[in-house]
Amino acid sequence: MNVMKSTGKFRDESLDFQKKILERSGFGEGTYAPTSLLKTPPNVCLAEARKETESVVIGAIAELLSRTKVKAEEIGIVVTNCCVFNPTPSLSAMVVNHYKLRDNVVSYNLSGMGCSAGLISIELAKQLLQVRPNSYALIVSTENINDGLYFGNNRSMLVSNCLFRMGGAAILLSNLTSDSHRSKYCLKHIVRTHKGSQNHCYNSIIQEEDDDNITGVTLSKNIMSSAGQTLKANISTLGKYVLPFSEQLRFVTNFVAKKLFFKVRVIKSFTPNFMLAFEHFCIHTGGKAVQDEMQKVLGLSDWHMEPSRMTLYRYGNTSSSSVWYELAYCEAQGRVKKGDRIWQIAFGSGFKCNSVVWCALRTIDPTKEKNLWSEFSTHVTN
Repeated sequence: MNVMKSTGKFRDESLDFQKKILERSGFGEGTYAPTSLLKTPPNVCLAEARKETESVVIGAIAELLSRTKVKAEEIGIVVTNCCVFNPTPSLSAMVVNHYKLRDNVVSYNLSGMGCSAGLISIELAKQLLQVRPNSYALIVSTENINDGLYFGNNRSMLVSNCLFRMGGAAILLSNLTSDSHRSKYCLKHIVRTHKGSQNHCYNSIIQEEDDDNITGVTLSKNIMSSAGQTLKANISTLGKYVLPFSEQLRFVTNFVAKKLFFKVRVIKSFTPNFMLAFEHFCIHTGGKAVQDEMQKVLGLSDWHMEPSRMTLYRYGNTSSSSVWYELAYCEAQGRVKKGDRIWQIAFGSGFKCNSVVWCALRTIDPTKEKNLWSEFSTHVTN
């Protein structure tokens, strides 16, 4: 397949490059792509992009409402997020229209904020719930593959073609006292870090035209250094809220020593042991290289990385929804016990690193609460 779209075509070397990226991606054979891209040639248009998003979003919400027994008319807040697909009317309006939500529903649609927008949506919903008592907030995180496909031959832009897969998640937050007995988790902390003031971070992921005027998303060589810099700032702030005092003291001592003896190279940076603060880690499935680096930096065990690696293998990088696939994996494996602490962390264009911390309000019994991983739970090493 050479001709992909009237505005561009892949050269043989570009096809070979994408094949190599896919072979190293950590993806399995069961990930999902929209049917519009499986045709020859692919049918890339606004109608198909909208159809792709509707199938994911409406399906996720329908399953959520069925499980929680919450009626659509009870929802007072809707927050949707999708980075590259920004139609008119918005995705939040699409949800309101499909479920015929009430006239005074508060709705927001976040776009262009990258893979960490799902966690930004959590913070926005939290703030809205603080001023709207006795409410339900519906959050929907997804990405659009049809609208984000690049048809040129710039290698920095071709990488994004290989990274993402079709998927989405719907989450329901409540501030009703009556829901405390049946809720799964309590929101404890949200830490957002934004390095967009620095040009190399801002330009590390950017949508632009190539030399042939074909639009795509450029992933620069600075992306890993930007991620590392932003991660360091994020965990430095998060540590104050979650780490034992002994770990905080060691971190501060190391920081002061490095400042006082900055010319002495033997003083290495101290990374706190976050396994003392959390039982479960939901690290965004940005790719195998990102996972490897996160495991190394945070000193995590293979067991703690398993939800992220299994999500990447089975479902691919579903962008902002991936951290929810990972939490569902922990539930399906019977890992989540009452009182457990969960850390969700994701990176996004801008450049951003966002963290959300949850505490399990009850033990999740995988035999009673099925999810997308249930059919695989018996085939995965626990």
